[in-house]
Order: sequence, then C-alpha cells, then structure tokens
Amino acid sequence: MSSVRGTGDQADTLRQMARSVKRTPQGNAVAGTAGEGQQGIRVLSVTSGKGGVGKSNVVANLAMALANQGKKVLIVDADLGVGNLDVLLGLSPQYNLNNVLSGECSLPEIIVEVNSHIKLIPAGSGVQEYTSLGQHEKLRLLDELDMLEEAFDVMIIDTEAGISDNVTYFTVAAQEIIVVVSPEPTSITDAYALIKLLATRYSEHHFKVLVNMARDSEDALEVFRKLANVAGRFLDISLDYLGCVVRDERLVEAVKKQKAVFELFPESEAATCFTTLAKRIMENSRQTRLKGNIQFFFRRYLDLPGGEQP
Repeated sequence: MSSVRGTGDQADTLRQMARSVKRTPQGNAVAGTAGEGQQGIRVLSVTSGKGGVGKSNVVANLAMALANQGKKVLIVDADLGVGNLDVLLGLSPQYNLNNVLSGECSLPEIIVEVNSHIKLIPAGSGVQEYTSLGQHEKLRLLDELDMLEEAFDVMIIDTEAGISDNVTYFTVAAQEIIVVVSPEPTSITDAYALIKLLATRYSEHHFKVLVNMARDSEDALEVFRKLANVAGRFLDISLDYLGCVVRDERLVEAVKKQKAVFELFPESEAATCFTTLAKRIMENSRQTRLKGNIQFFFRRYLDLPGGEQP
C-alpha cells in the first residue's frame, strides 16, 4: 500500500517544528534543530487491539535485543491499571508511575535498572484512579519527561490493550506505532478496530505490524495479508510488515521464570526472531517519518487539532 500525504493539520505542522535531540560528549541530551543531521531518540509505541497477544513479552525481549546491539533503551510500562513488565523482568520496584502522578515521587526516582543498557519506568497495578488520565496528569508526565537528563537511543512504550483513552494517548504521542497481532481471528478484528480509530480520529496513517505467536513465517504473512486487505479496502493508511515471532515453548518457560527469553535462551527460535526484529527496526530508522523528540512526546497529543482531548 502506498504512503499517505500529510494532512496539513496542526499535528503535522507541530511535527515539522519539533526539534531533534543530539548528544553532548558527556552523553547528555540537548535540543538541536531538525535537519542538522542529528539522530534523536526513537519513541516506539507497542500496542494491540486485544489482550493475550503477548505484547508485553514483545516489549521486554525487543528491549533486550536492542540492548544487545549496543542501544540504550528506556521502557515505559504505560498500562496504568495492571502493569506487569516489572513482574515479567523479575523486578520489585518500590515506586511506579502512580506515585509520580500523585506527586509523591519524581520520574527519575522511580526508574529501575534492568541491566546496564535498559531502564524501566514501571506502572502501577490495581489502581483505577489513573486508568484514564486527565489533563493534569498528562501535563505532569510531560514535565517529568522533560527533566530526564539521561540520553537513550530508544524509548519503548508498552500500552495497555484495547482502545481506551490511555492507549490512544500513548500511541498517538509516539513517533512510531507497532501493532502486535496474533493469528486468532479476534486479534485481527480488534487490531483493525484500533488502527481504524487511530486513522480516522487521530490522523495516524503509518503503522508497523508484528505478528506474534505465529506457527511459522508463512502463517505470519497470511495474518498480515488478512489485516492489510481489510485495511486497504476501507482506510487510507500504510501498513508495513515488521516481521514475526514464532511460537516457542522456551518463551513460555522464560515467562514462568520471570526472565526474557532473549536473556534466558538466547539461541532459541523466539530469541532469533527478536534479534531480526531489532535489526529491522534500527535499519529502517532513516525511512521513519519522525514526529518529534522526547520533550515533544506527550505535548503532541495535547495539541491535537481543535483542542481534542481524550
């Protein structure tokens, strides 16, 4: 499918005005004007139309694969109702995003080190208050992110599943959208519903599709074709096939041990898939139409045309 021309709306204008991030010799991030040849942080949103497609596992293992390639990665667990990335990674953080939103902590105080190349911003669990962020909470997060001094190569946001306000908030704010879909018919249907919402209401026209838990590469391509066919009939969007992660019992075993399969079984078939996925993402960086930098991350959503709010 062909790419879509810019809509000329306010969001597109803001994207063009956004500054890129460049690194100082000390490793701090400073603002530089776009077009100076500086490559800023990559902000990826990993989302899905329904639960049960292994999205959080994808995030954890993709981060490991990127770190293995020398990238500094910041993971944001944006499932503010039932965040579980800390559990998947065998961590027990004392504080989480709920403490930031309530004003108890600053963002740097809750960041947890996964390893020397990966850090995690954990989400809370079982707190309904922040399952739908208000304007005040969004501005607080914006201010906190602006104060992050450490430079990362990639930020990966693990959204909750579905089409809630929080999902659209974190997804639209990111530079690149990765939609995780499984071979189940309901997963394909729900992924289409999410893409349709983001395209028609939030003017998103570019999506990357990752097929998880596929039987093999041919199975994954068939899933992508089904999604692409229906999207091509009814939506003016561009879908890119990012790749697949095959079903692997090693991955199930890793989850039980609260480890990433990439870390526990680096030679497994699933780990190989994540290595390929990470390379593909970084190789495609030049072709990516970026929306802005880390400072621009949340503000982009707050400045949607017509002052539209979730």
